[in-house]
Amino acid sequence: MVLVGIVIVAVNLRAVVTSLGALLDEVRDGLHLSGALAGVVTTIPTLAFAVFGATTPWLVRRVAPARLLVGAMALLAVGQLLRVLTDAPAAFIGFSALALAGIAVANVLLPMMVKQNFPGRPGLVTGAYTVSMSIGAAAASATAVPVAHAFGSWRAGLGVWAVLAAIAILPWLPGALRRRQQVVRRPGHHPGAKIRPARTRIGWSMAVFFGMQSIAGYATMGWLAQLFRDSGFTPSTAGLLLAGVTLFALPFALLMPALAGRVRRLAPVLLTLTSMSAIAYVGLAVAPHSGAVLWVTLLGIGQTVFPVSLVVIGMRARTPEGTVALSAFAQSVGYVLAALGPLLVGILYEATGGWVAPLGVLGVALVVQATAGVLISRPAFVEDEAHAPGANGPIEAVEPTPAAVLAETGPLAEPLREAA
Repeated sequence: MVLVGIVIVAVNLRAVVTSLGALLDEVRDGLHLSGALAGVVTTIPTLAFAVFGATTPWLVRRVAPARLLVGAMALLAVGQLLRVLTDAPAAFIGFSALALAGIAVANVLLPMMVKQNFPGRPGLVTGAYTVSMSIGAAAASATAVPVAHAFGSWRAGLGVWAVLAAIAILPWLPGALRRRQQVVRRPGHHPGAKIRPARTRIGWSMAVFFGMQSIAGYATMGWLAQLFRDSGFTPSTAGLLLAGVTLFALPFALLMPALAGRVRRLAPVLLTLTSMSAIAYVGLAVAPHSGAVLWVTLLGIGQTVFPVSLVVIGMRARTPEGTVALSAFAQSVGYVLAALGPLLVGILYEATGGWVAPLGVLGVALVVQATAGVLISRPAFVEDEAHAPGANGPIEAVEPTPAAVLAETGPLAEPLREAA
């Protein structure tokens, strides 16, 4: 039931964004949005993910995970419903932010739920829910316009996804309704103790890596179709090529997280995926029309660093509390960086009238991503760095011995803690 709940929640995590993207022109006309407000509407998802995601560690120390997910999906459902009932642009943006707040909490919470409930199969379960996320995004993008046309209004094309958010509540209700609830606390620590990834080297390395891969993802969603249109493809074909990024990535999105959770050396996996994106950028700059399918395929494979990054978050924390703290920090910083990516690409495209400079900037981001990828590949745990005696900042992480891991998590760990 937990696995079903995770998958259904994941299906909802991008539908609210991609359905709006497909109907943006109709929404602009219907609400009389100015160009500036339309820009706010398209930028608000990454900013909301950053701001509201940062509150999740505070919430998870006070509210049980099942209840927190029920609340997150309720916010998502209510926000999506209310935004299609208003004619005021400010209210539409506000209700969209309400829906995105629910997504932000779930974004941060799911890696912790995977670590807590599937410690032996984190890669496989992470792959399953990221594939579900991609399927939900593609389905919302593909069906939003037909649904809107069928009901004669863009409001139906956006509002229908509130039903799926409501359905995502159901698997979590039995756990949420239990009287006895356990919040996430690290064994042996005071309930108010906090893990601060911002004071650790692994926290910043993870945040930079997540941010750089997010820049690539959101720049692709925002501008790749325009690049193909400029190279001579029709608008419909350009849209299909953009959808191909997700399509070609699906099998690798399931495979790569499972592989990352099993290999002894993680750096070669991350560097290989990064190099796929680098080759795609060079191809898009040199021969965007003749090699379009190849570049789209390589780009899709390269962007499976996203599900891999979610697996690594769980690998770099010992406890559920550490996982949610690291997840919140990495995603909050990462989504702030992601908001800058499409904006910078747009500025350079307008200034130069071509795609060499924008692709060059994305290439620089890949270099930073590769460097951060090497750093997060080294064995380290955010709790060890955050709670090191006398540590006021990042320290050199030491790989724990098998005996230390057994003492922390083994079958005698709880009796020993109680005896102490």
